[in-house]
Amino acid sequence: MTKFLLKKTLVLLFSLFMVITLTFALMQMIPGDPFTQEKAVPDEILKAMQRHYGLDQPWYVQYWKYLKGFITWDLGPSFKYQGRTVTEIIREGFPVSMALGLEALSLSIFFGVGLGCIASLKHLKWQDHVTMVVAVIGISVPSFILATFLQYLISMKLDLLPVARWGSFDHTILPSIALAALPTAFIARLTRSNMVEIMQQDYIQTAKAKGLNSFHIVFRHALRNALLPIVTYLGPLTTAIITGSFAVEKIFGIPGLGQWFVMSITNRDYTVIMGTTVFYSALLMVSVFVVDILYCLIDPRIQLVNKQ
Repeated sequence: MTKFLLKKTLVLLFSLFMVITLTFALMQMIPGDPFTQEKAVPDEILKAMQRHYGLDQPWYVQYWKYLKGFITWDLGPSFKYQGRTVTEIIREGFPVSMALGLEALSLSIFFGVGLGCIASLKHLKWQDHVTMVVAVIGISVPSFILATFLQYLISMKLDLLPVARWGSFDHTILPSIALAALPTAFIARLTRSNMVEIMQQDYIQTAKAKGLNSFHIVFRHALRNALLPIVTYLGPLTTAIITGSFAVEKIFGIPGLGQWFVMSITNRDYTVIMGTTVFYSALLMVSVFVVDILYCLIDPRIQLVNKQ
């Protein structure tokens, strides 16, 4: 187990190093700069601003400074927001996205696994067909379309929940539903297909022959094995949903990390773009790392395969 964890840690660190390097290289290759986006700036002022932010230095000096800054979690200042650093922006936006993402993730897992189990236990019956139709709709409708529809129907027509902004729990309901729709549908289909296959296995038939009740068979034997592919999907899903959907946060006016990322691209705020990209990548890699550990805990046979 120690060798397995060490190997995964080295892969994680190398992957993160490559992401930092590629992100920095792409920012260097983008033409123009954030100081001349809206109107012409006199050369003297432009040179002074580039000197102030260190952009007049050779690329390898800038790269080395950025690497050292990442290790100490100092991602530099924002080019567009005076007096703000990238670290402060991430520290401000990430908790909002995380709160919204955890709510959406909880909805996805609860309803996705629940609907998938119902569909599998009622295989080829009307409950199965209805669940799969709902799942197809959830996968087909983009989150920003669903978000706009929920705003129109629930907020404007029925006046049940706030249209936008961030403050109370009521403000989180509609955006969390919009974020949870796609993963809920995907988890439901994945759970259903896995459960249908597992319920036909010999050990399940043996358990039925022994007279075990359905609850014991489903939750003690079948569901545990069906969760393995879902755990794999939860790795990148957790990162994507916790960092926030750019479109959904923009539609609902939520001051999360996704909205900061969109604004940084519009403003050519290179340090914010690099900081949020590297932060997102680090979260994704850590989540995959955690999923690998959970995989070994759920199915110890994986460790045996790695040792051979």
